[in-house]
Amino acid sequence: MQLPEERRDQLKTEFKFSASRSGGPGGQNVNKVNTRVELRFSIQLSQILTEQEKEILRVKLKKRINTEDELILVSGSERSQWRNKEKAVIRFFELIEKALTPVKKRIKTKPSAASKLKRLESKKIQAAKKRLRKPPKE
Repeated sequence: MQLPEERRDQLKTEFKFSASRSGGPGGQNVNKVNTRVELRFSIQLSQILTEQEKEILRVKLKKRINTEDELILVSGSERSQWRNKEKAVIRFFELIEKALTPVKKRIKTKPSAASKLKRLESKKIQAAKKRLRKPPKE
């Protein structure tokens, strides 16, 4: 389910960002600049999401939600804070969209006649192999 652009903009207003020093590439930059970005989104305090959507997120993303009911995403792979911020936001929307997309119900199908024959043929071949492994009867 793709979130409309208007709704995305509204959700962006509810983000809280914090920055810290990160590992990874960057040389001296890593030791001096806070490039690692942590995105925090309070599910409980969100005014854009409906109660039903909040409950779905709590169930599907429970491993990413802390005890204060905040969804936390961390990005520290890029060399600049701005790029890490962008990456975290993109990942946030991917997670939300995937979680809120309803699961399609599987439609049961019957095997075709050709697939049944193919299965039976392979079983016959396997049985013949095993029969040939046995010692001959006297």
